[in-house]
Amino acid sequence: MGADGVELDVRRTADDQLVVHHDPVLADGRVVRHTSAADLPGPLLSDALDACAGMFVNVEIKNDESEPDFDPDEWIAGRVAIELARRGTNARWVVSSFRLATIDAMRSIEPTIRTAWLTYDLDPEAIAAAGRGGHLGVHPWVERLDAAAIRLAHAAGLFVTTWTCDEPDRIRQLIAWGVDGICTNVPDVALGIRAGVASG
Repeated sequence: MGADGVELDVRRTADDQLVVHHDPVLADGRVVRHTSAADLPGPLLSDALDACAGMFVNVEIKNDESEPDFDPDEWIAGRVAIELARRGTNARWVVSSFRLATIDAMRSIEPTIRTAWLTYDLDPEAIAAAGRGGHLGVHPWVERLDAAAIRLAHAAGLFVTTWTCDEPDRIRQLIAWGVDGICTNVPDVALGIRAGVASG
């Protein structure tokens, strides 16, 4: 479809593999963390990265304290760092998480890989926290994002990629505001709007 990149949500299996899966629990009730990789529908992270050769990839580490696969030791961050570092081309990667401690751990383990904090609000406190941690970006929720917040983040040296926007007029507005990236389920639509803005 011509997308610049993809986002891959990563979780840990019972046999300590990294798999691409959004939710901690399958539709049939099985917990990803308690299930072997071979018994899951999602691909291994390594296979997904192979399929994304040449593209920009945002690896989101799912690590929520309220979920059954919460990883207080940041084991997943270490394994993701190994998987990405061995492939080189670190400019292709950004690692994100809603858990600030997780991307802090990633920066400590492999500081050459870019990190971004997933947030609902892009307020001055979030921008300051991302900057203190040495993170290069913030990924705020589109419903709470405005032009002033983008300007503030840019002034702090942070890139801004918002999630998740499928509405054409909103995409057009975000581009006009100078957002750096848009997570969307309709990349063809977003690319068409971007091309029109660039040519117009």
